[in-house]
Amino acid sequence: MSSTASRPAPSAKPGLHPRSLHRQPYDFVALSAAHPALAAFVHTVRSGEASIDFADPAAVRALNAALLAHHYGIRHWSLPPGYLCPPIPGRADYLHVLADLLAEDNAGQIPRGPAVRGLDVGTGANAIYPLLGQALHGWRFLATELDTGAIRHARALLTAHEHSPGALELRAQTHADDVLANTLRRDERLDFTLCNPPFHASAEQAAAGSLRKRRNLGLARPDVAELNFAGRHHELWCEGGERAFIARMIAQSLPLAGHVLWFSTLVSQRDALTGVLRNLARHDAAAVRVLEMAQGQKRSRAVAWSFHDAAARRAWARQHWQGDAK
Repeated sequence: MSSTASRPAPSAKPGLHPRSLHRQPYDFVALSAAHPALAAFVHTVRSGEASIDFADPAAVRALNAALLAHHYGIRHWSLPPGYLCPPIPGRADYLHVLADLLAEDNAGQIPRGPAVRGLDVGTGANAIYPLLGQALHGWRFLATELDTGAIRHARALLTAHEHSPGALELRAQTHADDVLANTLRRDERLDFTLCNPPFHASAEQAAAGSLRKRRNLGLARPDVAELNFAGRHHELWCEGGERAFIARMIAQSLPLAGHVLWFSTLVSQRDALTGVLRNLARHDAAAVRVLEMAQGQKRSRAVAWSFHDAAARRAWARQHWQGDAK
């Protein structure tokens, strides 16, 4: 690979959650042992450190497979070309901050095991949140997805890695406007939802974002709009962008207020956060949390809201997690 398309693996990763397994530099020897296919992408950069070409989608997919195998015992993970390839440390941190949020209502203890069930809205072909959530905490998951190709691949991943029958369930979402609507059955209860919404408002905006990221990576051909993390159109953009998507999600959370303890979603744009918080205030959310995350200079956040007051949340924890908190 051209050295102009490479950069060293980070020597340290400040800002990651204290429980993160990714705070140290990548150990490419151990990672290649866990996933031998990664070795073909590892090379020495000018600093003398081992690294990969982070602008190469195939290299990033191989790194993800190695991280999942080495740190979480999730082996034989794969992803079809063109689908969104998630950054594992950031995805794991979202689950860590959600675990901390649940612990607030559970006497400071993270609830673990199959009594805890979450919803991954738009799991994609990678199904990363259910796989990591099960590996980290033993949680059960319901995942939804609109894209038929992603459904086929995600279902195969979930089936292959499911620890117990019914722990990881995937449901096809049939309407693009349904974020939470038409998802749960009448008797179902969820402890949390999480979501990585499409951030852009148009294909042109998504392409411009891809081009900007390629320039930041120092690629020799920044005019090529392919992105190392890839992504199908519905994973990257929707009409109105993430602001419209999250507004729809908040509106659709109202009928499910009694079925879900905490709703949450990532919010990529800090300037969108004020509007999200105002929207939640208009709908009289009983509790709202901004969950801050970081990886080096990159800052991200999730917003979580509940229609249960503190006493009701503690009662929920006693009723649903008793005997499962460790």
